[in-house]
Amino acid sequence: MSVAIDIKQKKGKVCVRVSGEVDVSNADQLRDALGEELKQSPKEMEVDISGVPYIDSTGIGVLVGGAHHAQELNIKFAVFHPQRNVARVLSLLGVADDLGVQGD
Repeated sequence: MSVAIDIKQKKGKVCVRVSGEVDVSNADQLRDALGEELKQSPKEMEVDISGVPYIDSTGIGVLVGGAHHAQELNIKFAVFHPQRNVARVLSLLGVADDLGVQGD
């Protein structure tokens, strides 16, 4: 499986757009990307997962870890536009609020 990560920065905000399935085989790529961007100390980080049809527990753990790291650094963190099945899993696991899930 492969994942594509596109990063755009503008005025203190970093937007991370993730496409493809996020699972144990590639979650480290997402972890590294989020970590590198958080090191830059943006004011906000938005993670757009509208292009993610599937995410396993490892991928969810990466998002939660990113959210907690951002919180420690006083960086606003939010996950945007999860597909319905992904949003359902985030909700069932009780992490939607931790991730600041917004949109669809």
